[in-house]
Amino acid sequence: MTESQTAFELLLDIDRRCRLLAADLPSQETRLHSWSGIGFRLGDHWYVAPMGEVAEVLHEPRCTLMPGVKPWVKGVANLRGRLLPVIDLCGFFGHGLSARRKQRRVLVIEHEDIFVGLLVDEVVGLQHFAQDLLERAELSMDEAASAPFIQGQFSSDQLWQVFSPFALAQAPGFMDVAA
Repeated sequence: MTESQTAFELLLDIDRRCRLLAADLPSQETRLHSWSGIGFRLGDHWYVAPMGEVAEVLHEPRCTLMPGVKPWVKGVANLRGRLLPVIDLCGFFGHGLSARRKQRRVLVIEHEDIFVGLLVDEVVGLQHFAQDLLERAELSMDEAASAPFIQGQFSSDQLWQVFSPFALAQAPGFMDVAA
């Protein structure tokens, strides 16, 4: 700040510089036409969950086993003082998890009264797509169990099926964990 600049002139200068730097950012209109989600893998299939449906992503936590539950219930974990039931998503759909444990992650879902972790084979981070490229999903026979939770697909270098954790959380069979 030079001696001759007043505080107001300094603020105007900062505003001008910020606007110049912001010129390279995408416009509001561009952001409205894009779709973003958390990409993850179950077996050989790639999925993307809408950003607003995943509260956080965790490394696979240590779980306490629970008696009298279905085999796809991994147990409960302590997440900052809250009990987080952890569900093996591949097991829920009738498939086994891959043996590579270091890549496994838990997608934490918090929807209405449901607080649950979905164990997946791998999370690959944020995926961005043009909203107008969303297509109707065409599922194979081995994906029939996940069909009610698929809301479309994006085709890019690979096929990404849009998976709704909220739809899964509302499914009657998902809450039926007693063996």
